[in-house]
Amino acid sequence: MTPTFINATQNDLADIVRIYNQTIASRLVTADLEPVTVEERGEWFKQHNPNHRPLWLIVVEGKTVGWLSLSDFYGRIAYRKTVEVSIYIDEDYRGHQLGTDALLYVESQIERLGINTVLSFIFSQNKPSIALFKKFGYEVWGHLPEVAELDGIKRNLDILGKHYNIRS
Repeated sequence: MTPTFINATQNDLADIVRIYNQTIASRLVTADLEPVTVEERGEWFKQHNPNHRPLWLIVVEGKTVGWLSLSDFYGRIAYRKTVEVSIYIDEDYRGHQLGTDALLYVESQIERLGINTVLSFIFSQNKPSIALFKKFGYEVWGHLPEVAELDGIKRNLDILGKHYNIRS
């Protein structure tokens, strides 16, 4: 299963939302408690562009099976070379190393995008995602105890990060 990564367009937002909504019920991946709509994600989508903060589809055999985004961290100019990475895989395609392929793709784009630091915000109980990022050399840079509450259960959030040495 060899994925390709293509820039998402507004027409892809329904697939992006569909895949995102698949993760909500698990209470493992996102702090949303109810499905989101295409309309609700419209402004978020507009914050991405291929040359600065890309949003890529993960495509296998012509089908969108996931997405990958790089988003601004904290919205201040001094953080312009730092991004938050998000990876979401369709439930029927998890366990096929697409997360690994996605992080390899991110690494191939770091220099082109002028990024020095990548962060990932992961619930502490999401062991598969933490293991994936650690496999790529990410370290836990922060631990926020009980900052989220899902169905009456308090959850910890870990911030994993990695520096890349690129030319400024």
